[in-house]
Amino acid sequence: MRRRGKLNIPGNFILIVLTILCIVLLFVNYSTGFSGGPLRTVANYLFVPMQRGLDYVGSRISISSADAKSREELLAENAALVEENEQLRTQLTNTQLQQAQLDDLLKLYEISATYGEYPTTGAHVIAKGASNWYDTFTIDKGSFDGIKVNMNVIASGGLVGIVTETGENFSIVRSLIDDSNSISAMIVETGDNCIVSGNLEMMNESNMIELSGLEDPDDEVEAGNAVVTSNISSNYVPGLLIGYVDSLSGDKNDLTKSGQITPVVDFKHLNTVLVITKVKETGE
Repeated sequence: MRRRGKLNIPGNFILIVLTILCIVLLFVNYSTGFSGGPLRTVANYLFVPMQRGLDYVGSRISISSADAKSREELLAENAALVEENEQLRTQLTNTQLQQAQLDDLLKLYEISATYGEYPTTGAHVIAKGASNWYDTFTIDKGSFDGIKVNMNVIASGGLVGIVTETGENFSIVRSLIDDSNSISAMIVETGDNCIVSGNLEMMNESNMIELSGLEDPDDEVEAGNAVVTSNISSNYVPGLLIGYVDSLSGDKNDLTKSGQITPVVDFKHLNTVLVITKVKETGE
């Protein structure tokens, strides 16, 4: 028995036939004005689904275009907000820097008022040595500004150190905590003389420097007493606060005492200083 073959009609052919049929129906409808009954039914079956499909595709394209526009607008707004945020951050940083500079100037003014008998000039710290401490550092004023070797340097609280070298526009300062520094000092409360020496190892361990050669036969000196530069110092003007006694112990000779002093200046954070524009001419 012979098998009946399947009818294989190409899809393109069907589409062409339907298109022609639609055109014919439209022409008949236009020519005769006949729009009811079967013709309307056929039109509903043919055109309505097509119209719905076209409407759906168009609406999707419209929505996609709107979404793309919305995304572009959001990206533009985000970029503007990012730029505005960066500007505000920069303004805040500048304000903070200005406030810090103002605070430094106020501190210098206070210290200048404390040592009003000495002429001073302000300077910024522009470099320091290799250690974590400001045991040696460079300031932005030099011989052109009248700075000379052996001029004393002070900051918020009291004595920082002494100028050891000058250039036209810079000077190098050796602070009192440096190992090579030795200062003739005095206990304010008792008037007893002593020697204050820098000690970086001790600074690293306890944030203190050495006191030695203190003659205190009546045991009057005690922790908390203030230590200042003395009149007999060869390089330092008198009365500059160095720090406060932390501890004392008797030496082996039973004549003098040694101990430790907590410096009044923060030698880990120095930004601005005052240079006393006067060199001590008399002393030891």
